[in-house]
Amino acid sequence: MIPAIFLVILSFGVASGAPARDPNLDAKWHDWKMKYAKSYSLAEEKLKRAVWEENMKMIKLHNRENGLGKNGFTMEMNAFADVTGEEFRKSMNNILIPAALTDPSAQKQVSIGLPNFKDWRKEGYVTPVRNQGSCGSCWAFAAVGAIEGQMFSKTGNLTPLSVQNLLDCSQTVGNKGCHSGTAHQAFKYVLENKGLEAEATYPYEAKEGPCRYHRENASASITDFVNLPPNELYLWVAVASIGPVSAAVDASHDSFRFYKGGIYHEPNCSSYFVNHAVLVVGYGFEGNEADGNYYWLIKNSWGEKWGMNGYMKIAKDRNNHCGIASLASFPNIF
Repeated sequence: MIPAIFLVILSFGVASGAPARDPNLDAKWHDWKMKYAKSYSLAEEKLKRAVWEENMKMIKLHNRENGLGKNGFTMEMNAFADVTGEEFRKSMNNILIPAALTDPSAQKQVSIGLPNFKDWRKEGYVTPVRNQGSCGSCWAFAAVGAIEGQMFSKTGNLTPLSVQNLLDCSQTVGNKGCHSGTAHQAFKYVLENKGLEAEATYPYEAKEGPCRYHRENASASITDFVNLPPNELYLWVAVASIGPVSAAVDASHDSFRFYKGGIYHEPNCSSYFVNHAVLVVGYGFEGNEADGNYYWLIKNSWGEKWGMNGYMKIAKDRNNHCGIASLASFPNIF
């Protein structure tokens, strides 16, 4: 079996006959490494530089096409620029989901009573964007985001809650720390545990550890949680009336990881597999309402340097694009 690193090298032509790096990009390479605090061994440097240049070509092509009105969103070089698409996708776990239901006529009827725009950030429900790092803890960030919003609704206080508490302690309900998990299982843990600590008392470490929950430090609790039917209509009603809702999407595409701005629509996005949890904090439309440029506003956990300061607009009412409504849930706090 050929070692994985040599497969990657060969795929980019860094082995024999490899194209030399473009010296015109040396300054940009240096600046990018400084911006994202990247450092490599001598052997890694060549490989990572080759991957970085290939990703840059792809992004430039996409943005050039976007300028001609083809895509509707832009991409940029970010912290993932030294990773191949294959490496990126290997870090994700696909969850098979049923096809979502769609009923455009029902959506039209319900929409009459819903506001055209919603952004829970403007109403104080959303904490600052955080960065999960190399730990696959997106599910825990999505869960705490939904609980934070409901706690604010009840108490008027917005307190960042502990993702690490969920990472370390919710294996009992089926979550697997940095490897995989779901927000609704995280809600189940908080419900059964009768509490969740705050970030201040149980800070994030981006790795799994022993459970160190202390009941006396609990800063939040829930009384129930709801798994929404796989239909954008239900997600729409929930986000409009309740607050931020945890969800999951197919984020395996290069266009997603390098997203910069605009309404994201990826023709190859799956509605049957989701692999990345996010928090839906609002929705709206761009241009004229009749144009149909509707979007969901989602909060990611890849830091403020990704996307629109950590956020994305993803296509709404387009056949459950990327599975956005297929694994949505929220907690109740009475």
